[in-house]
Amino acid sequence: MEIGVAYDYVRWEERAIIDAIRKLGHEVKPIQVSKKVFWLTEMNGFSELDFVVQRCVSFYRALTSTAIFEEQGVTVVNSFRVIRDCEDKLYTTLRLSRNNIPVPRTAVSFSREGSLNIAEELGYPLVVKPIYGSWGRMVSRALDRDSLLEIIEFREYMQSPYFKVHYIQEYVDKPSRDIRAFYFWGEVPAAIYRVSSSWKTNTALGGVAVEAKLDSELIEIVKKCGDIMGGGVLGVDILESRDGRYLVSEVNAIPEFRNTVRVTRKDLAKMMIETTIKNMKK
Repeated sequence: MEIGVAYDYVRWEERAIIDAIRKLGHEVKPIQVSKKVFWLTEMNGFSELDFVVQRCVSFYRALTSTAIFEEQGVTVVNSFRVIRDCEDKLYTTLRLSRNNIPVPRTAVSFSREGSLNIAEELGYPLVVKPIYGSWGRMVSRALDRDSLLEIIEFREYMQSPYFKVHYIQEYVDKPSRDIRAFYFWGEVPAAIYRVSSSWKTNTALGGVAVEAKLDSELIEIVKKCGDIMGGGVLGVDILESRDGRYLVSEVNAIPEFRNTVRVTRKDLAKMMIETTIKNMKK
């Protein structure tokens, strides 16, 4: 097979994927999206590719380049729909909840008054998130009415219109960790705990990766999440509450996995390519 790898920045993961493709005996075509001109009215010379692995850090680069690949006849992992839907926390929560996946209680408001009404129902503390974003950036915890009003005021003065969508969620008191589980085409090859003394446990913010062994309930939740969001190669983030609940917080369409490989010693890049090729041949 000839496999493309679309990227904007070369991280450890992109190098591992390219290396895995070559070791499995396939041809690889690196595509640096940030330096590429994409014609919308002409073909861009990718028709020989069997599929493209989408790895752009930038959501908009990932989404737009995937749209171009797909409309010009190239299969992309993950697809345009999966990338779009997973990036939108509002839509992800709505879709998972509608399909009976346990998620934190969440509501959306477009005003200060509405946000205060949500807070009266949820109680404090609570979490305010941007509907787009990653690595825990711009995620805030409101401890009381005053801090919530300060967060909302700050958001309403920001230029990006999506900050005017106030996505407000119950605060889950978790045991100093959360779970990142990987979903590859219906399989769950690995998972980690992200451990931190901070309420934000993202490894990008200093969380420490520790291998996690998932029970059958968690594995089933991860598989259902992946299927509901469209399949492919995903990272599923799960919160454990102190009262024993598992709650899905996010699904990531272009997950990082360096720390997971380091602590589990599993070759996730190889598994990703092998399971994708297996799925393509069905």
